[in-house]
Amino acid sequence: MSLTKTERTIVESMWSKVSTQVDSIGTETLERLFNSYPQTKTYFPHFDLHPGSAQLRAHGSKVVAAVGEAVKHMDDLPGALSKLSDLHAYKLRVDPVNFKLLSHCLLVTLACHLGGDFTPAAHASLDKFLSSVSTVLTSKYR
Repeated sequence: MSLTKTERTIVESMWSKVSTQVDSIGTETLERLFNSYPQTKTYFPHFDLHPGSAQLRAHGSKVVAAVGEAVKHMDDLPGALSKLSDLHAYKLRVDPVNFKLLSHCLLVTLACHLGGDFTPAAHASLDKFLSSVSTVLTSKYR
């Protein structure tokens, strides 16, 4: 799914606002994911999943940073996300539906943090982008 030039510009603009809040957005996204979809906790048996834990903050930051890298490489998402795709498909064996759940939780978190900047156009563009990211991350499952 290819983003238009306008959508790409919106995603880049919105992500520039996110880059100053990586830790809080990442942590809140994972807290929302684990609270809303408790089955996703099964992939983190070794983590302290209490709200605000150091492990939750660290992993949340990694997740948001990875999305940030994808934003920087929108022209080559498969290349930019290849190692993550391999890790999740072959080593961690994460259920592919979890990427869509995570994307949804990230969108909700962004809406909460970005307020009026999270316009319908921003929502649609980010949703389309995150859908592309999810598609790439699950591509090696086939």
